[in-house]
Amino acid sequence: MDTAIGTALAAGEDGYAAGQQAARRALTELPSERVDFCQVFSSIEYEYEAVIAGIVEVIGSEPPLIGCSTGEAFTEDEVTRGVVAVGLVASDTVAFFTGIGTGLSDDVPGAVREATTDLPTAVTGYPHMAAINLHDGLSGVGEELALITQKQLGPSVHVAGGAATDDHHLEGTHVFHDETVAEDAVVLGLIASKEQPVVAVEHGHEPLSEPVEVTRSDGSLVYELDGEPAFRVWKDAVREQVREEFDVTVDDLDPSDQLLQRIMCEFEFGFDQGGRYKMRWPWIETEDGPLHFAVGIPEGTVMRVMHGRPNAQIESGRRTIRSARQRAGDVEMAGAFVYDCACRSIVLEDELPAAIDAMADELNMPMVGFETYGEIGMGRKQFSGFHNATTVVLLLPK
Repeated sequence: MDTAIGTALAAGEDGYAAGQQAARRALTELPSERVDFCQVFSSIEYEYEAVIAGIVEVIGSEPPLIGCSTGEAFTEDEVTRGVVAVGLVASDTVAFFTGIGTGLSDDVPGAVREATTDLPTAVTGYPHMAAINLHDGLSGVGEELALITQKQLGPSVHVAGGAATDDHHLEGTHVFHDETVAEDAVVLGLIASKEQPVVAVEHGHEPLSEPVEVTRSDGSLVYELDGEPAFRVWKDAVREQVREEFDVTVDDLDPSDQLLQRIMCEFEFGFDQGGRYKMRWPWIETEDGPLHFAVGIPEGTVMRVMHGRPNAQIESGRRTIRSARQRAGDVEMAGAFVYDCACRSIVLEDELPAAIDAMADELNMPMVGFETYGEIGMGRKQFSGFHNATTVVLLLPK
């Protein structure tokens, strides 16, 4: 059997009903009731254990299952909140193996070792490998996790994935492994394939400011840029563009203002990696406090304030799909898992469906994904690591 992928979204009175309905709909898109792998993204509105129980009722407990919590999720047909998204795979050309590691924030290497304990290093007849990495979105260890995952699995294993979300509440995010639900954890899905799975990464931001240096920081908190308060430096860089685009003065916005949150997603920081900028999302809790980031920002880091307009976000999603298909070459693909930054959905607002439609039109095959708190894209000779404001695509060969 060639690789077949079924995708579906569903809402229900409770998690069990939503999971069951999503799994049933996805199953109808497969050539038979056989399922070899399941990836699920669940709204925080549901009890996750109930969601998984509903899915298992439909597909059984044998297929390996991974997933995580989210706010918004999507397939090739729709994007919305308050749903369960399911992607089912059946294949004789792709095999799946999974693992979970806990205690992520305190011991990243230990968590990755735990997650990879039962994963094979090679699978006879399946010479190509890739992996999915889903992890606690509030752990603050995304960059270290990306690098250690690649090191543990080996440089030939391309890695894609994302950080679990909780619809911008920033209170707690969860990952799923079979019937286990966990915080402060990472789940890995190893993919062994007869043809090479493809990972592609793109974003829609471009430099706005001159380079600035981090002169005082503590972990993920940045206090000073070029010796000045970091938030003030950011405001100086964006003030004119914000006035032009939003007709407001950025100095008048309170840290709790949702408009400021949107503006800070549109005007993120980026640091140069050989001509391409890796994005870092900042947020502020108090006017005179530090800038917060999802990962550590060491002193001495040189960054620029970046700008990513909504139309550029739509085009960058389309460009990610196009890049993935070009990397696939003559190898026929069956569908995609997509990990798309929640910052993009904040910037896009009502245009998010248009961005998902643009990706679906470019792909023209099944896809399922969610809005993340950060994305992982790792591949040989690629723009690799942990990203913000980015779309990561994993194509599965047919």
